Amino acid sequence: MKNLKLIILFIAITSISCAQKSPRMQANGIIDGVKIDIDYGAPSVRGRVIWGELVPYGKVWRAGANENTTITFGKDVIINGNNLPAAKYGFFIIPNENGDWTVVFNKKNDAWGSMKYNQEEDALRVNVSPTFVDKNIEQMNFSVSETSIDFAWEKVRLSIPITNK
Repeated sequence: MKNLKLIILFIAITSISCAQKSPRMQANGIIDGVKIDIDYGAPSVRGRVIWGELVPYGKVWRAGANENTTITFGKDVIINGNNLPAAKYGFFIIPNENGDWTVVFNKKNDAWGSMKYNQEEDALRVNVSPTFVDKNIEQMNFSVSETSIDFAWEKVRLSIPITNK
């Protein structure tokens, strides 16, 4: 009985200490008849400077934590006037200190982070204008609205307009 209690205690402590600080999250929705699923690791600000430090300007970032963020489109879509076939994509963001940011839909959707990112695998790159707000969003999140995929973290918001092809 004593050994059983020790085993249970060990498992509980191991589970707590191994839990990811950036849990996997999902956002789902339908835009113009297209089913959209987003799977991402949701990091928190935790007092850090995000843009320009944790996430460098001008560099490809996996748009989340741990495994790649993925976005799955159930049908072909149009994003900023560009066609994107129905598929599951790795999703990346290139933040810039000034001007538009670039969002990337990459054919490789199973990488860990952006270290093995290959621009030749890009299915689509589009520029979007970031919105800077006063209210801080502690935990990064994605959502699917009636017309767009929306990203929010720290004081930055991105809205990516989507229509059915």
